[in-house]
Amino acid sequence: MTTQVTGGVTRASVKAKASRPASKGWPKWVLGLIGIVVFLGLWELMPVVGLVQAKYLPPASEVIAALIADLGLTAFWVAVWDTMLAWLIGLVIAVVAALVLGLVIGMSPFLRRLTNSSIEFLRPIPSVALIPLAVLLFGIKLESSLLLIVYACFWQVLIQVLYGVADVDNVAMQTARSYGFSYVQRVRDVVFPTMLPYLMTGIRLAASVALILAITAELLIGSPGLGKEIALAQSGGAISGMYALILATGFLGVGINAVTRIVEKRVLSWHPSVRGEATV
Repeated sequence: MTTQVTGGVTRASVKAKASRPASKGWPKWVLGLIGIVVFLGLWELMPVVGLVQAKYLPPASEVIAALIADLGLTAFWVAVWDTMLAWLIGLVIAVVAALVLGLVIGMSPFLRRLTNSSIEFLRPIPSVALIPLAVLLFGIKLESSLLLIVYACFWQVLIQVLYGVADVDNVAMQTARSYGFSYVQRVRDVVFPTMLPYLMTGIRLAASVALILAITAELLIGSPGLGKEIALAQSGGAISGMYALILATGFLGVGINAVTRIVEKRVLSWHPSVRGEATV
């Protein structure tokens, strides 16, 4: 089970990582910086050479200037706060619910078989399909965004938890039972250490999905946040401001991904996938 493709940490990936030769040439961050410079250069040239009309895609320098101007506005930071608040609350609710249900379902073969069809039917449903329901229930309030975020993130985490529970060594579980471990002790001492890498993978995936759904809900429903500001800028003809806000959402995504990776490395500092050790 460990070497199967599960979206989580596998022994095969660890071995491949351990046996991968050290890269030569320019450092990774230098190549990344060059890529950004090339991207911005192409963006700057496209409206200048007439490939795209400047009224639809302003030069990068103009958009960056608009973003710098936004950084000094209180309204911009209020919108960032609204978006991040919806992101955080939605992500926490989804992770807690998926963790609890994943442990309960995963540790019971009967419940796993009973819920398998329902999970496979419900999890492919796009969260945006629930927008009419969210508006009917909550209007354009924060709760509408939370409904979409929780629904999308819940499945990301639940599936990883189920994979993690299924990966628990059966011999270790039987040994724990023979020593009289209670249900809580088995979860804490046997299941949780095995499931934790899968859980962290699910949280990292869900964190990015939560930001996407928060922006989407604000754009389509009109909930407070950066998405709503983007829609207002577009309808008001402030195209440079609109792209500046889109850039801001991109920076938020990069920051969220960086933070989740740091947390994952710290939480899994003992795990071979983080330490770069090959497993036998």
